[in-house]
Amino acid sequence: MPLDASEPLPEKHDGRLGGSRAVGLWLRLLSCSMVIEKRLRGRFADRFATTLPRFDVMAALDRAPGGLTMGQLSRKLLVSNGNVTGLVRQLQSQGLVATAAAKGDKRSSVVALTPAGRALFADLAAAHHAWIEGMLAGLPADRAALLFELLAELRVSIGAEDEEPAA
Repeated sequence: MPLDASEPLPEKHDGRLGGSRAVGLWLRLLSCSMVIEKRLRGRFADRFATTLPRFDVMAALDRAPGGLTMGQLSRKLLVSNGNVTGLVRQLQSQGLVATAAAKGDKRSSVVALTPAGRALFADLAAAHHAWIEGMLAGLPADRAALLFELLAELRVSIGAEDEEPAA
């Protein structure tokens, strides 16, 4: 059911800060991410009969014309080898990707988009870009640029905190 444009988007825990600005910020980021992801999942399913994880695999392979090993693909997608294997098998059964033994390591497989996979991905990517542009269209360009910079700073902060703090 589509949301009424006059109603605010739902937020995790109703957007309450719970006494911590950091937790409130995390909840706001999570809420935005979840809404965007839910919309993308629904649109990919409705318009292309595919899934967001399959799109992600195809996107990674599109950026690597020579293909990727299963391990490289897993690392790029930040998921386990098992998750990637199932997705690759599905895409392979539809003729969208092909696998071949890696040069110099016959135990390793290289996965690459087929011509049919590249053609489908071009359509998926165009729709994906349009959907994201539409969802972010209400954010003025200068504010979007600032948010991009701030998220880069947040990424550095997250990377710097690599251990669980002592209690």
